[in-house]
Amino acid sequence: MTEQQKNNINFEDLAKYLEPLIRKVIREELTKLAKARPDIFFLDPSMPIYNDMEDIIKRDKNKSLKFHSHEEVWGD
Repeated sequence: MTEQQKNNINFEDLAKYLEPLIRKVIREELTKLAKARPDIFFLDPSMPIYNDMEDIIKRDKNKSLKFHSHEEVWGD
């Protein structure tokens, strides 16, 4: 590989490799934050998302969660 080839950046490839890394770091940091400051995230039982989160917890315990890829969700 020549020096010029080393200096050429393919931004599409760069984004492809960085996106999963960035998503992982954000998930890890949000998890740390939620554990350190449980008062930040508050769900009232009357909120629709409350039932959804309870359902997710139950399905996780039963090992019945199905995850979709980024491509399946966003179509790219």
